[in-house]
Amino acid sequence: MNWLTSAKPMLVFLIPVILSNVLQSVGQVFGMIVVGQTQGIDSVAAIAAFFPLFFFLLSSAIGIGSGSSILVAQTYGAGNIPKMKQVVGVTLAFTLIISVVVGIFGSVFAEGILRLMGTPANILEQSTKYASILFLSMPITFFYLTYTTFLRGVGDSKTPFFFLLINTILNVILLPVLIFGWLGLPAYGLYGAAYAAVVSGLLTCVLLIVFLRKKDHILKLDRQVLKHFRLDGSILKTLLRLAIPTSVSMVSLAMSEIAVITFVNDYGSNATAAYGIVNQIASYVQIPAMSVSIAISVFAAQLIGSKKHAQIGPTTKTGIMLNYLMGGVLVILVYLFSRPILGVFLDNAEAVDIAQSLILISFWSYLILGHTMALSATMRASGTVMWPTIFTIGCIWLIQVPVAYSLSHFTSLGIQGVWLAYPIAFLVNLLAQSTYYRLFWKKKALQALLD
Repeated sequence: MNWLTSAKPMLVFLIPVILSNVLQSVGQVFGMIVVGQTQGIDSVAAIAAFFPLFFFLLSSAIGIGSGSSILVAQTYGAGNIPKMKQVVGVTLAFTLIISVVVGIFGSVFAEGILRLMGTPANILEQSTKYASILFLSMPITFFYLTYTTFLRGVGDSKTPFFFLLINTILNVILLPVLIFGWLGLPAYGLYGAAYAAVVSGLLTCVLLIVFLRKKDHILKLDRQVLKHFRLDGSILKTLLRLAIPTSVSMVSLAMSEIAVITFVNDYGSNATAAYGIVNQIASYVQIPAMSVSIAISVFAAQLIGSKKHAQIGPTTKTGIMLNYLMGGVLVILVYLFSRPILGVFLDNAEAVDIAQSLILISFWSYLILGHTMALSATMRASGTVMWPTIFTIGCIWLIQVPVAYSLSHFTSLGIQGVWLAYPIAFLVNLLAQSTYYRLFWKKKALQALLD
């Protein structure tokens, strides 16, 4: 009972975050179901082949959002609202520039990169066109992702949930309309899913800006924010110090996914489709881990800003326990009902068998990943970003990718060797992060804050 009482503030914050992640996954899964059941398995594979590239180019936004949320939380916790608005303005200016660069790069080089990834020839054209549509909307995507991290940084997890609900509803409505050409509109087929995402994202951003102004929210887009809409050197330097390691870590993760799907593509488009569907299911299983890491990062940064350092350790422990509790329930449910779940997306027996093997071999290890993310979030909230990044990148490129290649090419495991590389890498990363957290960060970095 005492533990539940202490966990209550985090649970209040977590529930909208978890629901937001669920909604985001629902939108993606709905699109995959509609595409898979009406456009065929090649269309599902086309989206699956493109996603690692999209995630790779989106990684910079995730890094910027992560860094800015820490600064927003620290300044908000310290009660320095003018400084917080300065952080918001500078971050938005930088985000706009990065998003335009990423969008142009993605549009121009999508086909070449997909070819290098070994995308099967029968889905290359579809995947390239799908990618080009979404890359043109990068400024919208970057703005929305960054602004929702600002809101969570001040402890507001309800508003991002509310607008993600709006975005999901719009996407669910528009997706069949644009795929099948209802209401007199052209039938775009597979590409209707991409157009639906772009239009719903744009409408959601506009509504969010209007809502924040109407509610006189502390993070409304007002003159105090807009006057700092420039690349201020001091703020940008601090932001980049926090954002670059996170972005590099996310880019490395995305590149590893590109490497993994290259290995998977060797087994044909059924394997590619299976990999894409399992990633959609995995997005649900990872929701507790991602949500807890967001909560810990925000809570710890606010505690640092308000000089309540003694509460950081208990906050991290609470988050880790919630990760195992909530994540464990989801993993068990997916294990029990994996085949019926996969049958919703796939009607190809070979693809279902491949997907089920990935689930059974790797999904338990997402609990380990969540534990690692909780420790990393705590350290990042204090500004310690380099070593967590080094450990993550090292485990990706020195463990996961080589193990996936070796087990799939030089043993009888075949494609199952690719799946086995995930838990191996997650376990090594947890060992490295927890060792550093206990032996170095708690004794040096945390002590520096206390001093």
